[in-house]
Amino acid sequence: MHGNAFEPIQIPARVWDRDESREILKNRDIPGLFSLAVKYAGASQTRISAATGIAQGRVSQHMRGQRQVTDLEVYERIAAGLSLPDHARMLLGLAPLDIASPTGDHGDEHQEQTEELTARIAAAAAIDPTMVMILSADTNNLRLLDRRLGSATIADKMRAQISQIERAHHHAVRPGIRAQLAHVLAETESLAGWQAINTGALNDAWTHYENAKAAAREADDPALLAYVSAEQAYVLMDLGQPAQATELLQYIHTTHRDRIPDRLRTWLSSAEAEAAAILGDEATCRAALDQATALLPDGPGDPDTPYLSIDAHHLARWRGNCLVRFGDPGTVEDLRSALAGMDGTYNRAESALRCDLGHALLALGDPEAAQPHIQRAQHLATMTGSRRQRKRIDELTQLVTRALR
Repeated sequence: MHGNAFEPIQIPARVWDRDESREILKNRDIPGLFSLAVKYAGASQTRISAATGIAQGRVSQHMRGQRQVTDLEVYERIAAGLSLPDHARMLLGLAPLDIASPTGDHGDEHQEQTEELTARIAAAAAIDPTMVMILSADTNNLRLLDRRLGSATIADKMRAQISQIERAHHHAVRPGIRAQLAHVLAETESLAGWQAINTGALNDAWTHYENAKAAAREADDPALLAYVSAEQAYVLMDLGQPAQATELLQYIHTTHRDRIPDRLRTWLSSAEAEAAAILGDEATCRAALDQATALLPDGPGDPDTPYLSIDAHHLARWRGNCLVRFGDPGTVEDLRSALAGMDGTYNRAESALRCDLGHALLALGDPEAAQPHIQRAQHLATMTGSRRQRKRIDELTQLVTRALR
């Protein structure tokens, strides 16, 4: 009898002593674990979903090998949902629940755990500042690829990069190296968070930003902490909670304003303006945009903050994105100026900009001029896999089609 969707999943204890099961656990083979639940507990995907808190669609993707688990919190939920005994939890790389007697008579597994931990600490001890620089450069290269190609193309590389940095950081002992690895981890998790926002995976995005904030705190970098915390506000905006996003952004700006560079303050003010625009608060939006303009330093960027891209052209794009909501007639020129200044590597950003320009031209009563921009935006959004942009493009396409009839 398979039981209802909310009945606990109980896999017989003997199953965890099988060689096959131990290999599944040691390899963190989630499809294999779910298959054990199906085979030995008669669990359906719905029941696995209820037990682990993972959406049924994602359970299906995991079982087909189309999705991977990278977050420790998700492993914990799976272990709890499948009622893993402590020796099985430890093979999966998790702490035992019964600290007093974690593994019973499983001395071999204890020894394997000891050997594995020793090897990982030794591997982390070999990491020096040069290797940290290489990892940082790898993250920056992924950032550049993301701008051009979108997240779907580099998804496997992103998962591998996070896993590699996370494992090194988790087992590093020297404080200086740990802090440097934490800095790279924060940047990488933040990039993953932004990619998740663009694909509509908002829960994943929130988790990535929580991980990024924890790493930025350990790195003791106020600028990085302010940046990744503020990016998390975009999850709130996409959830339809711009008031909470505004509150968060203003708190971050007030808390960190004396310890962060002006370029980052420009970015924060621009983000505040965007949240205010979504709220329909034109006065606050314009005040924040004026502050961003006043704070913007000369030059294209700062090598110490490679994650931050904002110059006069980016700011013009941001201004247009905000003011198009209020029918400002100057929006078209702001957006055309931003488009002329783009360097051709920001494909996803160009998609958003052309959306804004099409919207502005449509508001001015010129759907014919708007149409090619919206078509180009659709091409770029499809190429970069941005569901976030495609939703808006579909709405604008319908408006243009009706206006041209």
